[in-house]
Amino acid sequence: MSSHREAPEISKDPVADSTDVYAFVSPDDPHTVTLISNYIPLEGPAAGPNFYEFGDDVLYQIHIDNDGDGVAEVTYGFRFTTTVQNPHTFLYNTGPITSLTDASFNRRQTYSVSRTNASNVTTVLASGLTCPPCNIGPLSTPHYPVLARQAVHALPGGRTVFAGQRAEGFYVDLGSVFDLGNLRPFENLHAFGNLPARNGVNATKKLNVHSIALKVPISDLTAGSPVIGVWASASRQKVRVLDQPTADMTLATVETGPFVQVSRLGNPLFNEVLVPMVKKDYWNTQQPVDDAQFIAGVQHPELAALLNVLYPGVFPLLAGYTKPRADLQAILLTGIPAGIVSPTFTTFTGPTPADMLRLNTSIPPTANPNVLGVLGGDVAGFPNGRRVFDDVFTIELRAIAGVTIPLVDPGFTPDGAASVVTDGLTFDNYLPTFPYLGVPYSGYDVP
Repeated sequence: MSSHREAPEISKDPVADSTDVYAFVSPDDPHTVTLISNYIPLEGPAAGPNFYEFGDDVLYQIHIDNDGDGVAEVTYGFRFTTTVQNPHTFLYNTGPITSLTDASFNRRQTYSVSRTNASNVTTVLASGLTCPPCNIGPLSTPHYPVLARQAVHALPGGRTVFAGQRAEGFYVDLGSVFDLGNLRPFENLHAFGNLPARNGVNATKKLNVHSIALKVPISDLTAGSPVIGVWASASRQKVRVLDQPTADMTLATVETGPFVQVSRLGNPLFNEVLVPMVKKDYWNTQQPVDDAQFIAGVQHPELAALLNVLYPGVFPLLAGYTKPRADLQAILLTGIPAGIVSPTFTTFTGPTPADMLRLNTSIPPTANPNVLGVLGGDVAGFPNGRRVFDDVFTIELRAIAGVTIPLVDPGFTPDGAASVVTDGLTFDNYLPTFPYLGVPYSGYDVP
């Protein structure tokens, strides 16, 4: 099966698309950091008979920069292997799956985890780790949370890993937003609309993704500064040869050569909103250290200019602001220097502009988190890392609308709408413990 969403690239490759990246100090284990990278967007739960899975031909990676140069000093790599227990059936499972070794679990995936350090030395931490099946329904996967817990594996060095299907945690009104920037709570003010204001519609509600989640000691990632930069990528080998398949599919496809990056993601919505359409595929091939070439889209975001056109008279102060957006550059490309939000708060990694999700690992989790993160007075949330429940769409929309300009330009007063504009959504399918993203929806339960 295949799927898509506002994918990071034009030529879509759902199995390799990195759709969301999360990095946060683990709320139930605050000496550790949890890193999550999602792939295969917008999975419909009723996806049989060929249910979603990771690609055996894809190298999935999570990268950590701990010295601010836009280059990874620590990289975790994940490779998957699919095995079919019974090649004579079309069925994913031939009965209830009650354990990861159940004979009725026909199509299984295992994976290896490696760690590469700053000296480019790679150590395999584990192999043959099991993935859970997709959540099919009450007859096929009758105790799914139990199956998922069986797929949480301990790694050397106090690390923990999970790879498998999860509930989609990113919530956004895609159907409205991409209809000429329509925001349902404000559509009575839209230049091309005459409908009354109403609540947003979550386009990702009851959809799933495939997640790689890794919990590691903070000391495993940092070097000197407590601030790290995080991004994820997917790569395929350079040459792919398609052959006439034999009856048992031997040598139907051969991949060879070095791995080439085909997808990456750091900050949410960076490529979707700030990179021109014709450069999206190119952006996916680049490394964060080279992101100065995309700085114009951050300093002069197209959406900021469009807001006053789409919502006449609502953002007049933003329309008159012509300076390069130093606030967005700090949030997305360099991190926020100390003294801007508070005397001690910082996510600054240095002057090198790089699209990375920056996390200050010295800031503990918040007992009562605010989904608006730093904008909501909660410095443990986005853009200090990203927790699974952070409302990143509203946060970034308000930032683009000008609410963060006074942090770097105190003489500017934002439009009143900048602090309230939103797509009007909330979401709550999360877990209090690793891997934090909620139990995936089953096809039986979702119409």
